[in-house]
Amino acid sequence: MKHILARANLEVLRQFAWSKVLLALDYDGTLAPIVADPEQAVMRAATRKLLEQLARVYPCVVISGRAQADARRRLKGAGVLEVIGNHGVEPWQVSDRFLRQVQRWRPILERRLARLQGVMIEDKSFSIAIHYRRSREKKKARAAIREAAASLGEVRSIPGKQVVNILPGRAPHKGIALEKARARLGCDTAVYVGDDETDEDVFALDQPGQLLAIRVGRKNTSLAAYYIRSQAEIDELLRNVLEMRQKRGTGRRAG
Repeated sequence: MKHILARANLEVLRQFAWSKVLLALDYDGTLAPIVADPEQAVMRAATRKLLEQLARVYPCVVISGRAQADARRRLKGAGVLEVIGNHGVEPWQVSDRFLRQVQRWRPILERRLARLQGVMIEDKSFSIAIHYRRSREKKKARAAIREAAASLGEVRSIPGKQVVNILPGRAPHKGIALEKARARLGCDTAVYVGDDETDEDVFALDQPGQLLAIRVGRKNTSLAAYYIRSQAEIDELLRNVLEMRQKRGTGRRAG
């Protein structure tokens, strides 16, 4: 992986910034720092201001693991064109079948995980997130969550940062969501920034020259070609992308 903000790599970023590009970002761990309580995850004021400025000159979308309504509330006023929730399901791929599956899982998971301290089940209608950040026995919690998820039948279980995401096995993922957003908005290229395992579905698209995949935090097993060092560096990345478009002299929503 290469540091996208290194001087030698800024030309790659510039070429995408000057193209007909879609700017797509994850929320938790990318636009907002990871916190112990997911309800407290908010963007820094500087990040929000940069996002608002970027949304005036680029088509911008956010693809989040959060329920769409939750993510939209946190991004209200930022000017992004679309907020896609539940790892790519909402709003374009919602179905009663997915909803019924998740409704069936909730009581099973509650029963199987009831004795684990510090484990929280978050029902997002079309997926479930099981958080264990507050558990004092994280290894035990992870094993119990994996076992419980395996008992549900056809599911996709995606580990994250002290969370396990459980989705219907046939639900769309973030990579599909990005491709559909790019087509809807008429963009030739895309820049995507994400920090977690669910973002690997985007990184796996492997489209040199069409997709610039940037991971928050270097990880040798990631499929992203580039990285920024930490979530705190997102402001520098956004500032560079904004300045590159401004120097190019393109107009509003030029994309």
